[in-house]
Amino acid sequence: MNADAQVDQRHRVVVIGSGFGGLFACKHLRKADVDITLISKTSTHLFQPLLYQVATGILSVGEIAPATRIVLRKQKNVGVIMGDVHDVDLVNNTVTSRLLNQDTVTAFDSLIVATGAQQSYFGNDHFATYAPGMKTIDDALELRARILGSFEEAELATDQETRDRFMTFVVVGAGPTGVELAGQIAELADRTLEGSFRNIDPRDTRVILVEGADAVLKPMGPKLGMKAHKRLEKMGVEIQLNALVTDVDARGVTIKDGDGVRRIESACKVWSAGVQASELGKLLAEKSDGTEVDRAGRVIVEPDLTIKGHPNVFVVGDLMSVPGVPGQAQGAIQGGTYAAKAIKAELKGEKPAERKPFKYFDKGSMATVSRFNAVCQVGKLEFSGFIAWLAWLGLHLWYLIGFRSRFVTVLEWAVSFLGRHRGQMAATEQWVFARLALEALDSPEDARELAKQLGTENSSGNGKSVANTKAGPAA
Repeated sequence: MNADAQVDQRHRVVVIGSGFGGLFACKHLRKADVDITLISKTSTHLFQPLLYQVATGILSVGEIAPATRIVLRKQKNVGVIMGDVHDVDLVNNTVTSRLLNQDTVTAFDSLIVATGAQQSYFGNDHFATYAPGMKTIDDALELRARILGSFEEAELATDQETRDRFMTFVVVGAGPTGVELAGQIAELADRTLEGSFRNIDPRDTRVILVEGADAVLKPMGPKLGMKAHKRLEKMGVEIQLNALVTDVDARGVTIKDGDGVRRIESACKVWSAGVQASELGKLLAEKSDGTEVDRAGRVIVEPDLTIKGHPNVFVVGDLMSVPGVPGQAQGAIQGGTYAAKAIKAELKGEKPAERKPFKYFDKGSMATVSRFNAVCQVGKLEFSGFIAWLAWLGLHLWYLIGFRSRFVTVLEWAVSFLGRHRGQMAATEQWVFARLALEALDSPEDARELAKQLGTENSSGNGKSVANTKAGPAA
């Protein structure tokens, strides 16, 4: 274990997480008399709202996930540490992170925790084996390989039942991510892949959007939800509302609705139905006397976004639970900025008790449905169609980091939306198997059973069985 032996005379700020909350907190402290240590388990700042475009071949990873060190290299009061934080000592004011087998202990005077959220399967974590979420770069690349791989499998299928299964895509959850992903899979099949195969017609693809509630984009209200609903149906997306997914396996999903229990045979599934806060929220609550977490694991913070009894520990972004603040980028940006301002005010002599409560300014919600079509809500103003789509483009370009990323993104959007081509259609077998192989390392028996269920045992091109490589399903 490596502890910092030097006593720094300046105020020490530790920021956990390199998402919107963590990055904007660091940037807002760039001129402050502090030393900042940013700790993140990934090396990049991920622009999560555009992950679905990576998954469907529109954008490359580099445009939405610049290296955090590069982003912050000109900010001399920031140091970056890569590692997964597994302990926070609120008595001695230290954070312990781990990279591979090495622990690093970092002392702090102020702490900003912005570790975000992950996909929630509502207690059915085994669903992730067959229906990845959309929260990380790995998720997006895996999903891209699954989508394109399904078309390749359909091209080789020798019977109609198998072909139909590989050409049926199920998206679980009709929130913004689910709507955007369903729309892009439909456009990928209808426009980009048209004429690319000889044994199948990609336009015969079924895209099914499954939602447990009674409306699409329900938080955005009935008017915009119905606009998105009708547009998706016009594109050929099948929408199934009031439908609860009770099981997911290699060959499809089981659904319970008003008609009883039924099956949808599908090789490629994606989960966008819920989120769960990182485990660090629960750890902070346990270490802090009186702090609680909500059902999603988010920390119920004080009015100044701190935890009880520790006015120097801020929780922001998707990890904080504040009434009226949605789990979106704006909430993280405003929370991170508020925490940075509070730290600067304290350095000038302001007491924690004098802080004004955090107030969230709602700048609205947006979701794209297809090219040239989006829905937008700003206060009481609701609009949709081409104008909303332009507003969506402009807002997302504004928050992309770096001129190069913005320039390349505009070019990629022009190619994809004005034409039929998508520039990021590469996919490898490793993208599908890597996560599952890591999960199977400790249980090769489970890997062999999984391969047996899929009928892929002893089927890899190099003569090795999938089970022997400790990999999981491509379906």
